[in-house]
Amino acid sequence: MTTARTQTTLPETQRGPAERLLDVVLGGSAHLWHHRPGLDVNGTWVAAASADAKAHARGRKVAPGLFVPAAVKLYGQLLELYRLNPTLMAHFASYALTQTDWRDLKVATCALMLVQEHAGQPVRDGEGAVAFHDDDYRAIGEAMVLHYVRRSTRMLTPKAVLRVAELLETPEIARLNRAAGFGDPASRKPPLGRWKRVAQKWLAAREANLPMLQGLVKAGYKETLKKLARKAGYKPQSQGFFEVLGWKQKQADGGHRQVGLQGLTLVKRERFDGLSEAEICEWIELERLSYKEVVGRLPKDVGLTPAILATLLPSLSDRDLRLMTPTLEDLGLLQEPSVKARWERAVANATDQRSLNIAKNVRSEDVRRKLEEASDNAVKKAVAEATAETDVRVMFLIDKSGSMEGAIEQSKEALSRILAGFPMDKLHVAAFDTMGTVLKPKAANRTAVQHMLAGLKASGGTVHAAGVHALHRAGVRIPAEAKLVVMVVGDEAGEAGDQFARAFHACGYSVAALALLVSVAGARGNTVRSGAKQLGVPFSEVNVEQFADPYQVPRVLQALMDAPREAGASQSGWVDRVMSTPLLKVA
Repeated sequence: MTTARTQTTLPETQRGPAERLLDVVLGGSAHLWHHRPGLDVNGTWVAAASADAKAHARGRKVAPGLFVPAAVKLYGQLLELYRLNPTLMAHFASYALTQTDWRDLKVATCALMLVQEHAGQPVRDGEGAVAFHDDDYRAIGEAMVLHYVRRSTRMLTPKAVLRVAELLETPEIARLNRAAGFGDPASRKPPLGRWKRVAQKWLAAREANLPMLQGLVKAGYKETLKKLARKAGYKPQSQGFFEVLGWKQKQADGGHRQVGLQGLTLVKRERFDGLSEAEICEWIELERLSYKEVVGRLPKDVGLTPAILATLLPSLSDRDLRLMTPTLEDLGLLQEPSVKARWERAVANATDQRSLNIAKNVRSEDVRRKLEEASDNAVKKAVAEATAETDVRVMFLIDKSGSMEGAIEQSKEALSRILAGFPMDKLHVAAFDTMGTVLKPKAANRTAVQHMLAGLKASGGTVHAAGVHALHRAGVRIPAEAKLVVMVVGDEAGEAGDQFARAFHACGYSVAALALLVSVAGARGNTVRSGAKQLGVPFSEVNVEQFADPYQVPRVLQALMDAPREAGASQSGWVDRVMSTPLLKVA
């Protein structure tokens, strides 16, 4: 797999597609698959175990697996973006795979690229001769599947490759593709585009490299690989493929099978029944077994003991360790210095805020605090990545006027998830009604942010500019070489946008981008959006409800924080970043 260097920007006439692209990121979590039973509450997935009585009354039970309403929403957004600008969609697919960790978004963009209509068809001139060939964007979908970087998380796993087909086979998605002209409208089979071909190529590469295949089996993908081979109609060329998968074969009714019928030495994973705890640990070390390989083979009278889990720790990823925190605590392993040091490194490497949910299931106050730090670390990484190339200063303006009654608490919760991720010397916060009040956290952590926000009560009128003037009076100055991103939290119901814009000019603040974190109790206004228009800067909008999703917070902040590279640009810097991502190519 190789990449082709491309540097592209969208002209002003393409602002529509650019804004839709930003909406995909800011308006949905792109979290499609769930491993737990859930509820469909008006198109939103809610975990059945944690849902309240109202959710159970209003919701419809859904089994673990693909949540179809979310899949249809996301795929529909991507399809609309593709219709408006196929080139932008191609860059976004390449960006999603190589620059993000959004697993389900990778699957959805790959699925679309594999079936869309730009497939390198010949374009003929008036005399019937081939003048040139159309862009082959299906090749980008193929490259997404085949992209491989050793030890990287930014490539498709076997499960993801299989999920591409499962998504395309979903009846609702198949209908969208047929309506878009991506398949035979009369066919009962869902359009799969080049999925089978590239899945076969993917499997062939693993069969040709048996250590790689063995590594996937060791990582727990054995059954997934079997399903993948069946669905793709893959025909292995060697008995080794079946042996590594422990996959016994028999002759097909047509009598056409030639490989894997005789002399197979199957690699079987026997249970550990009859073995002592010490013997099981010896086997784990001898065969370098992973957690997934071991947990299903343990005798019931032994179970998962502290010694066994300690022996398995080297095979666990940082994400696994964070998820298993309650188990580590119950088994007393967090009292072991070496285990705790390994766990703390995993906490420091967090890339999402799921630790906040895990923290609810632990007993130790110290462990809970460390998990909250993991949440802060995820935001810090997102902010650092978005601001790596530019000195960015951030101004948060929090609406606490009377119109926010009923929504101010939601604003506080969202802010407690994000503010601790910003360097304190580059973060400036003010609350406002008709007066502005400068707020400063005592420390860069969630607890300090919650303490800072605790006293905010909704009352009074609404003048956004009051927050700007309060920060200026407090001595906040933005260096000329820095870029200022302003984020307003509220309902936008305030003064006219031109008055808001004038406040920045009067205070000597040159704004690079404006964002609105929508928290609405009643009616919406348009102060921020019209202010951005007056200033001639990019405007982004996201509902604070998005910050309840532990995976979404870092993603949204990265998009909001990516200030335009050129002064006076009206296009989001994040869109510039997407458009400058090299298009993936098949080697």
